[in-house]
Amino acid sequence: MFSIEVPPPAGASASTFAQVLAENLGHPDSGCTFVQEDGREHFVSWPALSREALRRGRRLLQSGLRKGERIALIVPEEQEFVLTFLGAVSVGVIPVPMYPPMNFGKLDAYREDAAHILRAAGARALLMPRSLADPLAPLLQAVEGLQAVVPEEFFAEPLVGGAPEPEAILPEDVMFLQFTSGSTAAPKGVRVTHANVLANCAAIISALSLDRGRDRGLSWLPMYHDMGLVGFVLAPLVARCPVSFLPTLRFALSPRLWLETVSRHRATVTFAPNFGLALAVKHTSTEELKRLDLSCLRVVGCGAEPNHPETLRAFAAHFAAAGLRPGTVVPCYGMAEATLAISFGEIGVPLALDVIQQEPYHASGLARPASETDSETNPDSEAEVPGAPVAFVPCGRPIAGHRVLIVDDEGNPLPERHIGEVVFQGPSVAAGYHGDAEATRRSFTTDGLRTGDCGYLAEGVLYVTSRKKDLLIINGRNHDPQTVEWAAAEVPGLRKGNVVAFTRPGRATEEVVIVAELRGGDAATVARQVRAHIQTKLSLPVAEILLLAPGELPKTSSGKVKRSQTRQQYLDGALHGGVLQTSAT
Repeated sequence: MFSIEVPPPAGASASTFAQVLAENLGHPDSGCTFVQEDGREHFVSWPALSREALRRGRRLLQSGLRKGERIALIVPEEQEFVLTFLGAVSVGVIPVPMYPPMNFGKLDAYREDAAHILRAAGARALLMPRSLADPLAPLLQAVEGLQAVVPEEFFAEPLVGGAPEPEAILPEDVMFLQFTSGSTAAPKGVRVTHANVLANCAAIISALSLDRGRDRGLSWLPMYHDMGLVGFVLAPLVARCPVSFLPTLRFALSPRLWLETVSRHRATVTFAPNFGLALAVKHTSTEELKRLDLSCLRVVGCGAEPNHPETLRAFAAHFAAAGLRPGTVVPCYGMAEATLAISFGEIGVPLALDVIQQEPYHASGLARPASETDSETNPDSEAEVPGAPVAFVPCGRPIAGHRVLIVDDEGNPLPERHIGEVVFQGPSVAAGYHGDAEATRRSFTTDGLRTGDCGYLAEGVLYVTSRKKDLLIINGRNHDPQTVEWAAAEVPGLRKGNVVAFTRPGRATEEVVIVAELRGGDAATVARQVRAHIQTKLSLPVAEILLLAPGELPKTSSGKVKRSQTRQQYLDGALHGGVLQTSAT
C-alpha cells in the first residue's frame, strides 16, 4: 500500500517466510525450547524445526490441500502448533489460528464462536488434537465441507509416494489469517501476507535491537494471538534468536512461573499484556523474589490492552528487588491489522507519564500539559483549570519504515497534542479482511490503516487514549472508558480487569452504566462505594451499576472484556441472569 521501506535484518535475503525456513536449514547453532506441562524441556534446533515443518507441509499437500486453501488450527500444545503452522506456511496452505476451549462449562457458546470463525475463514480442514475431537465434533456438522485432521495420527503417517510439488509462493500471497479478538465487534479475519510479516519482523528486530548472540526470548503468550505468534514465533525465526515457550496454561495456573522461567533460562526479552504484569506481582511473594535473578532482562514489553500506569509502576517496583533494572518495562502498541507492532517505547528509559489538563481534554480534545496552566499560556487570565489532571502512558515511536498520523473525522491530519484517530502507514499494514469488502474499505484506506483508536502525538511519541467507538460522551464531553473502569476497580470488592463502562440513552444526555464482577463483600455497599468514588475522582455521575458473579462478563479469547457485547446484552436485558446487585439512581 505504501512505498516506505524497512531495512531487513543483517544477512537476511528472504522475501517469503517459506524462504526463511529454507535458510534456517543451514543454521544449527540455536533454536527454540518448549517447556512441557510437566516441566520437562524439549529443544528443537532451527534446522530440525524447518525439516519437520517442510515434512508436514508435504503431508498436507498429499492429503489434497492446495495453496490458498485454509486450515484452521485449534492446537493448545505449543510445539505441535508451531510445527503445523509453519508446515502449512511452507507450502502456501493458509493456517487460521483459533483459540481452544478454556473449559467445557461453556462449550455451546465456544462452538458457536468457533463455527462463525470457520465459516468466515472458509476453512476446508480443522486440525485439532485427539483430546478435543469428541467435544468439537459438532463443528463438522455445523460448517459445510469441513474435514477433521487429528495430528497425532495424520502426521505419524509416512510420506508414501510423491506429494505434489509446492506452488511458487510470492511476497504478496496471504501467509495466514489472524482473527481479531472481538473486543469491540465480531471477530474478523485479517489477511496477513508474507511481505507484511517480514516487514513487521524486521521492524521488531530493529526496535528491540535483537542480537542472536546476546538475546533470548521467553513467552507464555498464546500462539493464536498476534503477540505470541508474530512476536515470539515468527520474529525469532527471522532473527534466529533463541526463544523458550512456557505453556499458557501453566502461567494461568501459576503466574509466578513466568519470571521463574525467565530467571532460570536467563531470558533477555519477554512480553505480557497489562493483566499479566498485575498477576505476576500478585502471585510472587517477597520470599519468592529472593530466589529470582532478573538482571538478565533488557525488555519486558507490555501491550495488547490498555496499559495502566499503576500496574507498570507496581511491576517495576516489585521486581526491582529481584534485579529488574529501571527502564526495562517498555510499553508498546499494535494490532492484528498492522501484523503486530505499530510503536515501541524506548528501552532503558524509566516510565514517564504525560500528565494533561482534564478540562481541555474532555471538552476540546486537546492534550494540554498540566504544567501549562491558563495563567502561563495567557498572563491576563486568572482562571484555574478545574478537575484533576489526566495521565497517559507513552506507547513510544512508530516502528522503523512506518508512520503514524492523527486525523480528524474527515481524515485531515491534526497537529501534535490534538486528539483524533490513530492512522498507521507502511508495509506492515495487512491486505484487508477476508471476505469482508465493506469492513476492508472502512479500515484499510488509501491514507493508511484507520485503527479505530483515539490518541495524540507529542514530540513524536504516540499516546493512545481509548477506542473511538467506546468513548463515553456525556453532556458533550468525552470520557475514555478505561479511566472510568480503572477508577471503579480501585474500590475493594471488584475484580480488577473485570469492569466495563459504557453509556445508555438518557432523557437529556447519555448516561453512564458500569457492569463489573464482584470479588467479595456486600454487593449493595460495594455499588454505593463505586458510585461515590467515581463521582469524587472523575466528577462523573453513574446512572446504574450492575454487579455480576465471577466469570459472567463477556470476554474475548485473550481475556479482554467485550464492551460492545456487554452493552448490547445490557440493553437487551440479557445480563440479569448473573446479576448479584443492581444499583440505579
